[in-house]
Amino acid sequence: MKVGERAVVPFKDADKSGTIAITVKSVDLGPKEDLAEFKNKGEGMLPVYVRMVIENVGGTDLTDTSVSVRAVDPNGKSTKVILANSTAACKGESAPENFTTAGATYETCKTEGVKDGGEVGGVIFREGDYQDDPITWKK
Repeated sequence: MKVGERAVVPFKDADKSGTIAITVKSVDLGPKEDLAEFKNKGEGMLPVYVRMVIENVGGTDLTDTSVSVRAVDPNGKSTKVILANSTAACKGESAPENFTTAGATYETCKTEGVKDGGEVGGVIFREGDYQDDPITWKK
């Protein structure tokens, strides 16, 4: 898929399940200064900001759930950089309290990473049914 395209997928976490749509709006490199708060853990890396719109398609209560994607290089391989926290420029949001009806949406940003000098080709979603065959959004 191209960045900007919408994928409808089954969703399941520890105690909730339903159907969601994920639209990856953008995949952008941020400046290395954005990782200063990570101290040594951010050294040699650049942040990757993945901005998404998540839609509740099935209408089940998916409050407080979150969608996980991973950055990949231009060949679709993992960037091998995982950042556990968000940055000031990209705050990851969980689904809000009103994410309980079909058509409800929210926007979120996931901070991923790439080694300094590396390239990002897009992101993948590999949850649930997509473990072995992930959905890929290419820049």
